[in-house]
Amino acid sequence: MDEGEANLMCSPRNGLDEDADRELGRKLEVLWDEQNETSLSSTERLNSCFEKIPVLAFPAPPSKQVIEINSDASLSEAVQLLSKHKILSAPVRDVKAPEDASWIDKYIGIVEFAGIAVWLLHQSEIAASRVSSGPDAVAAMGGDFLEMLTSSEFYRETKVNDIVGSFRWAPFLPIRKSDSFLTMLLLLSKYRMKSLPVVDIGEGKIENIVTQSAVVHMLSKCLGLPWFETWGKSTLSEVGLPVMEPDKVIKLDEDQPVLQAFKLMREKGMGGLPIVDKEGNQLVGNISLRDIQFLLVAPEIYKEFRSVTAKDFLTAVRTYLRLKKEASPLLENVITCQKNDTIEKVILKLDNAKIQRIYVVNNQGQLEGVVTLRDIISKFVQEPPGYFGDFFYGVVPSPKDSRV
Repeated sequence: MDEGEANLMCSPRNGLDEDADRELGRKLEVLWDEQNETSLSSTERLNSCFEKIPVLAFPAPPSKQVIEINSDASLSEAVQLLSKHKILSAPVRDVKAPEDASWIDKYIGIVEFAGIAVWLLHQSEIAASRVSSGPDAVAAMGGDFLEMLTSSEFYRETKVNDIVGSFRWAPFLPIRKSDSFLTMLLLLSKYRMKSLPVVDIGEGKIENIVTQSAVVHMLSKCLGLPWFETWGKSTLSEVGLPVMEPDKVIKLDEDQPVLQAFKLMREKGMGGLPIVDKEGNQLVGNISLRDIQFLLVAPEIYKEFRSVTAKDFLTAVRTYLRLKKEASPLLENVITCQKNDTIEKVILKLDNAKIQRIYVVNNQGQLEGVVTLRDIISKFVQEPPGYFGDFFYGVVPSPKDSRV
């Protein structure tokens, strides 16, 4: 299973006019051709193209509806709102902020569905440890215990504002419609933002939410255009992907408790991890943070949570989805690629399956690494020296290799 990020905060993007993405690609092509006689390198040339296109040009969902959650909403209310609109996260508006507050003060961050579930899971872990310790503590966190937690006053009375800064909480970092594509792409790749609210300063509202998956979708519509082919025909290994060595990839044995998968994701700050066979190399599946949502919307899956293995969990969720007749990429087999696959082939796989990561395997199906949406976007841009100045100070931490 994977953590499809599409439709994070807006209504679904897959109803968009596909011509808008293609037209954007053509604009880049015109700018690319205009610099044909320059002495710029290919990367500098593309950077220059991205710098000349405003964020305003990025296609928005047809309805342009952005779902917001008030800071005084309960966790229960937040989950219901996210479930109702079939979205995975939303900006949190500070109900105490004055009307004339700045954007940074008006919104306190972005909360994820998975973040709420992980927070609750952590609370159940703390509560269980008070009852017992060691293996008994894990047993105390069975499905009945979690179901009791999600039906408790604690769940209904804890406010979204109470979990600010918890796992998967993201800062609210708005960009203006006049900001450049280069700024947007760098924030979504090197600076690890999963989504960016696009604000209209004049009207005081959020116009759009640009996500990593939306950018990769746009790139998928640029196949065949000369500027794209400069990068698209390169293989993963030629551009240095996957970044992580095979022995550094965090994975889980299929016979381990699924609880361990979610605990690892919280402890390591991961969005998902591969499930491998008993020998530890053959890839058999994927469990992502998105899957933890079933703790809140389908607790019956977790009746035997304390004993459910990763393998059995994958089977149980797929069965649940089929019974509900819900179309989902989670029903598909784990998506893979190889090091000699081209960037454009990997982009198409990521976009078609609406997933955030793809696993790299060898000819024997053994795990060799992982490539994320962020990895792909990062190969199309490079941060010029001093580009952001003091823009990030006090907002988000700069990456270790930042030139800020």
